[in-house]
Amino acid sequence: MSLKSSVITSLIWKFLERIGTQGIQFVVAIVLARLLSPSDFGLIAIVTVFVTMANVFVQSGLNTALIQKKNADNLDFSTVFFSCLALAAFLYISLFLGAPVIAKFYNNQSELIPVIRVLALMLPLGALNSIQEAYVSRNMMFKKLFYRSIGAIIPAGCIGILCAYLGFGIWSLVIQQLTNSLLVCTIMWFTVKWRPDFSFSFERWKELFSFGWKLLFSGLLDTGYQNLRALIIGKMFSPAALGFYNRGDHFPYLIVNNLNASIQSVMLPSLSSVQDERPRLKAMARRAIVTSSFLILPLMAGLAATAKPLTLIILGEKWLPAVPFIQICCIIYAFWPIHTTNLSAINAVGRSDIFLKLEFIKKGYGIAVLIFAILFFKSPEGIALSAAIVAPLGAFVNAHPNKKLLNYGYLEQIKDILPSFTLSLAMGAAVYIGGHLIETKYPINPILQLCAMIVFGAILYLGLAKLFRLECLNYLIETLKEMKRHSAKTGA
Repeated sequence: MSLKSSVITSLIWKFLERIGTQGIQFVVAIVLARLLSPSDFGLIAIVTVFVTMANVFVQSGLNTALIQKKNADNLDFSTVFFSCLALAAFLYISLFLGAPVIAKFYNNQSELIPVIRVLALMLPLGALNSIQEAYVSRNMMFKKLFYRSIGAIIPAGCIGILCAYLGFGIWSLVIQQLTNSLLVCTIMWFTVKWRPDFSFSFERWKELFSFGWKLLFSGLLDTGYQNLRALIIGKMFSPAALGFYNRGDHFPYLIVNNLNASIQSVMLPSLSSVQDERPRLKAMARRAIVTSSFLILPLMAGLAATAKPLTLIILGEKWLPAVPFIQICCIIYAFWPIHTTNLSAINAVGRSDIFLKLEFIKKGYGIAVLIFAILFFKSPEGIALSAAIVAPLGAFVNAHPNKKLLNYGYLEQIKDILPSFTLSLAMGAAVYIGGHLIETKYPINPILQLCAMIVFGAILYLGLAKLFRLECLNYLIETLKEMKRHSAKTGA
């Protein structure tokens, strides 16, 4: 009950953080999309890929090892802190010097050089913040992350919008991201009590690295693979095409990240705390998959069905080419709950070696499908579609080890997911057909059409869930009541 109470409190604050930050980011993204061109978003997407890849070195592997380790102390945290800081400095210098090469590769777009050199300053800022975030996550102090994120994203968003309004173009996106990183780092430094004690242990570093290097390499594989399509689209097609792909990916990612990241960020420390109790670990992993699937699958189905009117209303007619990308990415992100929960369970029991093997397998067949798409589809939509083709297969690959580790195999996982999947598919098809009929036979204001589609979809999904007595619906209702009672009792 103590662990459940801690998990509930953590979920409340983590969910509030995700809803608050992503909601504000959603509004900022809409305003910026109307002020800037698709080419601006395409160019910043190219730069972001390289910065993100470098950031994997700084914020993956060792940080997760700190959360997973049972008896991590200040010497462990200080050791990882100085390791990450030194690595961030090295990577920044590498990107600074390599910026002209990157710009030359992308059709001699010289404007990329200063953008890369400035945006890469996020690396040392991320290193300063990453260990404190691991400390907060390990101790499940997610309330601090809420205040940090809200305190950073509002002023950063306002500054980015002001710069875009004043005609700064792509630099408004650079300034927004860099300001957000700086504010996050500053707020965390003053609100989290942990400080490095200027100590370093090579023995502790080796111990953490023996677990973390596999996650680091896995993170590099995954991040490189996830961003490979953006790099290819940016090279083979125009920056505008990459901008449409980038925005098409952004909105489904934003929705899924709100829910899935809230659950999974709490899941790893929670699962790690019961890593020696396999039946309990299985029960928690199973609950995470069932609950996140019940929430995320209908959202992705609904977003895919309403993508056209939503894009027209929110972003404007110039962004309509992003609609196919939104629909494709909805398929990809629909399988995230299965991916991430199975991987969190594997990490929780300390089997990062299995985690790494899975990444090799998934990236192997994923790249094969991508090459096929490049050769035969020869379009940005075809390249994006290759990721949707391999997404369901990846979910099965991630589930395989837990048949042995947790006694939670394919059939049981399919049985847990199938009700939500079936209802979501039916709801999405009904909403799409209804929206098409309204658009072609009974045209009304696009805003009214979108509202009608959303209300119809929500009523249909919840009504079917109630009709077929889905256990997860009752569980969520009872959990919300418990959260309310717990909040009233603790003032959390």
